[in-house]
Amino acid sequence: MLNAEAAHLGYSWKRDPLFWAYSILMFLPIILVFVSYNYYSLDLLVYAGWILLVFSVVVILLAGGEFRKRGGAPKGESVVHTTVLVDSGVYAVVRHPQYLGFMLFVFALVLMSQHWLSVISGVLGSALFYRDVLREEQMSVVKFGDDYKRYMERVPRMNFLIGILRLLRRRRKQSEVRA
Repeated sequence: MLNAEAAHLGYSWKRDPLFWAYSILMFLPIILVFVSYNYYSLDLLVYAGWILLVFSVVVILLAGGEFRKRGGAPKGESVVHTTVLVDSGVYAVVRHPQYLGFMLFVFALVLMSQHWLSVISGVLGSALFYRDVLREEQMSVVKFGDDYKRYMERVPRMNFLIGILRLLRRRRKQSEVRA
């Protein structure tokens, strides 16, 4: 089995066509929200988009803070060099909150722009982005081994609702054991 350093060195976004493809596709809704805001004048979708945008930013910030606080990255290193499996905070609800947050951010922009090109770009970009999530999981299994496999059994990949239900169930079981 590869060690964590070897797994990290095997991937470089600089030479990854998947990264460039989803980056371009997911950037397009950002431009289109400025060019074609509320294209079909569906105000309800715009309001839903703003709510989703705020939620996505909160998820991204919570994930980043938890990762920095508990990830154990060496001083001066990026959080991608984490040495500890983070499974607390928002990571106790979903395994990839930052990825989920970015996807929700793009969908919020799609709702706000309502342009057909934004919809196509957001959906295709998110599908490719999701492939990167799967690759990240493979690297995490290599890096953290059985601990990550157990984490995968406890916490859903990106389903926030199921994650909350599972977290509440785990907490209820823990409180019953203490009582």
